[in-house]
Amino acid sequence: MSDSTGDLADRGEERIGWSRSRMALLGEVRERLAAEQPFAGRTIGVALHTEPKTAVLLETLAAGGARIIGTGNHGSTQDDVVAALGRRGITIFGRRDDTLDDHMRDLGRTLDAHPDVLLDNGADLALMALERGQAGELIGGTEETTSGGFRLREHESGGVPFPVIVINDSPLKAIAENRHAVGQSTVESFLRITNLSVIGKRVVVVGYGWVGRGVAQYLRSFGAKVAVVEADELKAFDAAFEGFRVAPLADLAGWAQVVLTATGRPGAVPIEAVERMEAGTVLGNVGHFPWEIDVAGLRDRATSVVDVSPGLERLDLPGGTHVVLVTGGRMFNLGGENPKGNSIESMDIGFLLQALSLERVVTRADSLVPGPQRVPDDIERHIARRVLAVMGAER
Repeated sequence: MSDSTGDLADRGEERIGWSRSRMALLGEVRERLAAEQPFAGRTIGVALHTEPKTAVLLETLAAGGARIIGTGNHGSTQDDVVAALGRRGITIFGRRDDTLDDHMRDLGRTLDAHPDVLLDNGADLALMALERGQAGELIGGTEETTSGGFRLREHESGGVPFPVIVINDSPLKAIAENRHAVGQSTVESFLRITNLSVIGKRVVVVGYGWVGRGVAQYLRSFGAKVAVVEADELKAFDAAFEGFRVAPLADLAGWAQVVLTATGRPGAVPIEAVERMEAGTVLGNVGHFPWEIDVAGLRDRATSVVDVSPGLERLDLPGGTHVVLVTGGRMFNLGGENPKGNSIESMDIGFLLQALSLERVVTRADSLVPGPQRVPDDIERHIARRVLAVMGAER
């Protein structure tokens, strides 16, 4: 190991140690899994944003006997964390500056290790395993995101023949992580990456699921003027009753100074909407995949593209106008310099859901049905009781 790699791993160790010290719920489970070894003999294939809190989850699974091999997600891998995990025998392919082709290659390398359990984020591994004919090797897995849940449920080739617990379907994750943690980290990341004020900004949030609801709430609490675009009538009703302006994107594009997407769906902000925006409008995405803003169409239309700051591009458009794109349309609360992501405490809850759900897959797969499904109710209620106890909340 070279000195530079050693320094990188040392920095990763320090950051992981801080997260571990504040993830007491996962720590409790790590001790039990280490004693019981439920993952002994199992290989877990991982595709997950790789940052310090993720490392605490992976070392927890490894303590339970799992062999872990995987990749980070495109554009969010933190190289110091990967280096530190390598010291523990946990193999994570990829680097922060990887291309999408590199990422696809690393997904294939993960499946080449023939995992029998998947810890997936966006359904990339699960769908590739189906395409490669490896479904028979899998006893099941978990899926972290709403986007991945959509992809699994919409899979057209005979469904998914193994159980996949969709963590994002959990109300615990929806409340603690998607609403409050993503809402908080989105504001923090906007301030950090752009160095702009939120106060008085006219912000359009596209999508009013749990993530969009949290983003809208926290932006308003920091002084932004927030409007919501939502196709679902009931969610739009909710947004209107929360006091947000609700209208189609076509009506709001010219009003916006900032547009943030949180739909989990491709094409939420088409190039036609971008062309209606005033000069200098900031475009960002909080969803898992970088497909909610038509970035390809935007780049094709641009007369020039200039990197103005780490994580920020100015795209000049015909007619003398321009927009500013945050982190290339990738999930920007894990982008820019010194990314933080969601709070440690929220990920303690979310990754506890992951660990216990994966344990259920390997120990009681016969209690699950094939295909995507929600977290078992007893796991959710157990975690809710533990969180309430830690908070000292009365019931």
